[in-house]
Amino acid sequence: MAGSVSVRRTGEVLVATLEHPPVNALSHGVRVGLMAALDAAAADPGVRALVLRGAGRNFSAGADVREFGRPFAPPELGEVIERTEAFDKPVIAALHGSALGGGLELALACHFRVALAGTRLGLPEVKLGIIPGGGGTQRLPRLVGVARAKDLILTGRQVDAAEALAIGLVDRVVEPGELLDAAIAYAADLARGPLAAHALAKQAIDRGLEGTLSDGLALEQQAFVEVFRTEDSQAGVASFLEHGPGKATFTGR
Repeated sequence: MAGSVSVRRTGEVLVATLEHPPVNALSHGVRVGLMAALDAAAADPGVRALVLRGAGRNFSAGADVREFGRPFAPPELGEVIERTEAFDKPVIAALHGSALGGGLELALACHFRVALAGTRLGLPEVKLGIIPGGGGTQRLPRLVGVARAKDLILTGRQVDAAEALAIGLVDRVVEPGELLDAAIAYAADLARGPLAAHALAKQAIDRGLEGTLSDGLALEQQAFVEVFRTEDSQAGVASFLEHGPGKATFTGR
């Protein structure tokens, strides 16, 4: 299989690196490797966050065009993206070079995005006579708003990291030499905090917007009950009761 994904653990963070030169196209081998990395992160209780990055000069420039015109071997990119978005540990995308097409769609499914200054991001599919097929038409509007998403998708234009930060497409921009360390530090910070709350709140927002208000409220309530039972939640509430404003009493629901 062309392409692969290597993994290494740094403390409580698992770093998964896309390796398919020159642009880290999301070939069958890379898709299999991404699923394996998610499996590894899920199976290891010592891993509390996952960082996705690209080897070489790019995060990923999208699908492997050599696979066009024939059935995609499983897992398809949509399966990888959906599993990434639903993953119960935070997934941080470390972006550099180009994050285009399916590469950006993979990053959109991650819970947080850190980009190197100068990174180019976009969904250029319309310039090829096709449209985004990995959730870009649905996730991008939810992240940056409908008007901006239409501009990016219908023109196929790319934005740099600075504009991506301004419109909310990425969460942080870092300078050369800092990307991987910044992404790992970001993930480690989350690992030391109430991780379950971050992940479930993000999931409630994103998945709630896909259905009706009633669906979203039901999802929020389910997530609240789930996170309220965790050790992180109990420690956070105890700290609030001890040190919070006015030592107010928290009664729950």
